[in-house]
Amino acid sequence: MATTTATITLSSTDLLSDELALSTTATLTQASNSTGLTNTGGLGRKTVAGAHGEYTLFAAASYTDDGANKIYLKNTSTTAAEYFDVSIGDIQMGRLYAGDWAFFPWNADTGTTPDADVKIDPSANDMTLEYMLFEE
Repeated sequence: MATTTATITLSSTDLLSDELALSTTATLTQASNSTGLTNTGGLGRKTVAGAHGEYTLFAAASYTDDGANKIYLKNTSTTAAEYFDVSIGDIQMGRLYAGDWAFFPWNADTGTTPDADVKIDPSANDMTLEYMLFEE
């Protein structure tokens, strides 16, 4: 069984009236059990040629429906105004600006219309997104 842990630390000395120092860790497991997630396509990068063209990064039909999958995304751009819109199905989750990253659960639901495909839409030409899917 694979054991994969995810940790996030948030800190700031000037955001609040007191110092902010939060840290949490989770072991990534399959849906409804304590078996670790055992598959990944590895860490990859996708450079998109054109701006404002939506790309499907992960097609829900290719993965375990209602699984406890986890996705990591990072916009590798250093140009502050460049971003990727990130959507699941036809719902926009948000934007990843230069240097931003996200780590979120994804159930690869195919029982919805449209399927819960993970899509990206770059704001400029030749942008690169780093990504990784942890799956059942």
